Amino acid sequence: MSKEYPSYNVYKGLQKPLIFKGFKGKFIYIGGACIISALLLCAIVSTLASFMWGGITLVIVMFGGLGITSQLQRKGLHRKDKRKGIYIVSRTFIRDRKK
Repeated sequence: MSKEYPSYNVYKGLQKPLIFKGFKGKFIYIGGACIISALLLCAIVSTLASFMWGGITLVIVMFGGLGITSQLQRKGLHRKDKRKGIYIVSRTFIRDRKK
C-alpha cells in the first residue's frame, strides 16, 4: 500500500533580502522611519508655525531622509571597512607567565 504524495517546487529565493520599492532589507525600516518622522514633524511644525512651513518641512525631511537612505544602500547591505594601508597593532596587555 504505497501512497503517492504530490511534489511541489521549492522557492529558492528565501535567502535573498526583502525588496520594497527599490529598498532592500534593513533600509526598508530606515525609509519607513524617515516617512513617519517627516509626518510627525510636519504636524508639529504646522501646529506651531503655519501650514506652509509644515508642508515645506514634510518635503525636506521626507525626500532628504529617503535620499540619504538610498545613498547608504549603495554602499551595501552590510557595511564594509574600505580603509587601505598598513596598520601596526601594538600589544596592549602584556601578561607575565611566572609561576
